[in-house]
Amino acid sequence: MTTTTTTTTTTTTTTELDALAQAAAAAAPIWRATDAATRASWLRAAADALDAHIDELVAIADEETRLGETRLRGEVGRTTGQLRLFATVVEEGSYLELTVDDADPTATPPRPELRRMLTGVGPVAVFSASNFPFAFSVAGGDTASALAAGNPVIVKAHSGHPRLSERTAAIVAAALVEAGAPEGSLALVEGREAGNALVQHPSIQAAGFTGSLGGGRALFDLASGRPDPIPFYGELGSVNPVVITPAAVAARGEALAQGLVGSFTLGVGQFCTKPGVVFVPEGAGFEHLVAGFAAGAAGGPLLTDRITAAFPSGIEHLEADPSVSVVAHGLPAEAGSAQPVVLSADAAAVAARPETLLEECFGPVTLLVRYSSDEELHAALEAVPGSLTATLHSESGDDVADVLEVLTRKAGRVLFAGWPTGVAVTWSQHHGGPWPATTSLHTSVGATAIRRFLRPVVFQDAPESLLPEVLRDESLARLPHRRNGVLHTGR
Repeated sequence: MTTTTTTTTTTTTTTELDALAQAAAAAAPIWRATDAATRASWLRAAADALDAHIDELVAIADEETRLGETRLRGEVGRTTGQLRLFATVVEEGSYLELTVDDADPTATPPRPELRRMLTGVGPVAVFSASNFPFAFSVAGGDTASALAAGNPVIVKAHSGHPRLSERTAAIVAAALVEAGAPEGSLALVEGREAGNALVQHPSIQAAGFTGSLGGGRALFDLASGRPDPIPFYGELGSVNPVVITPAAVAARGEALAQGLVGSFTLGVGQFCTKPGVVFVPEGAGFEHLVAGFAAGAAGGPLLTDRITAAFPSGIEHLEADPSVSVVAHGLPAEAGSAQPVVLSADAAAVAARPETLLEECFGPVTLLVRYSSDEELHAALEAVPGSLTATLHSESGDDVADVLEVLTRKAGRVLFAGWPTGVAVTWSQHHGGPWPATTSLHTSVGATAIRRFLRPVVFQDAPESLLPEVLRDESLARLPHRRNGVLHTGR
């Protein structure tokens, strides 16, 4: 999803990391045992604290990320909204997947009483992203969902915004403790070595990551290579294919071209959902329409010096392919900034050389891929790697069933209107996709992101006094659950 940097102002020592991990391990049973109202109140306290410090945090973030006050204030709102959403998830209770089978001695074989629930896995490591310094960082979606599941969190700060990470962690950690949560509920580590050690620490039971394919794969391998392997939920990279049919170009080509330019340049092309490859009908004039809007598109500074330096190299890598040509450039960029660029290639080349033409390039660039037949389009689409999103712009008379089938296999979210650079934080959202978009089948955005940091446990023939509170009949009467195969909504 992003290109990461390697330098930080501080490096957490092994001794410091071990102390933080031990504190998180001590806090984990307390988090697991909290009732819904208490845990929800802790999440809301964190959200309230971030809102109360928004002026201070936005000022620091703007200095470190160059994203601008308007964008950053909106992102704080998204971040606190996520925390409050997960508070309602905890209170609603269906995330626990409470399930009961009553004992039946007449069954063959005889059936014991079984009561099943999901419970927190234990301390979780979260790796911050560069391009969302609030919403995918210290107090972002991974942290919010892990806390909601009943787990303490240790965050690895991103080197692109170290001061913001430190201040955010201090505010949230203090707010949690003041609300009644135990010490060790949230902590921060800094430095690449500390990040590697964090994912390997025996106290850590799961990890969430948003970042580059290379960095994520390295951490994924470390998590899998432990004596006790742990799940690693990584969001790594996505080209987010778009298919536009000839009828769609004829009916609304100008609006589509304008929308595409606005989407791939949004945030200077640094969104994980940027439409990076767009399949367009050959000879329909769509390239010309895009060029007209792209010529007036502004670029800007990228998140870090390393990302800024990597962008021209990514463009050069694409342009080196013999099928690639430049459709248009955006407005000239100042030194140290990225200029938008639209490239084009043909579908046959993409099908033949996907490792070159379908490699994610972080920044304001998109590749228009011309297709002259359904066969060409399908062959090229099959070469597209797994993505977070796929978009289909068609008209009511189009036969797009086969295209839709491919897009549905390739992505976790399929759009039929608009553009993918916007991820609503809701109960039904899915922000994930087949490898390399993510390393799992789960989402990192939305209510069901909580499922990543839970594990099932079954209690067989347990005395009621030893059952967790939520599995006792009195609690089940008011909580969503399934009993003997019948779904009960609670009250």
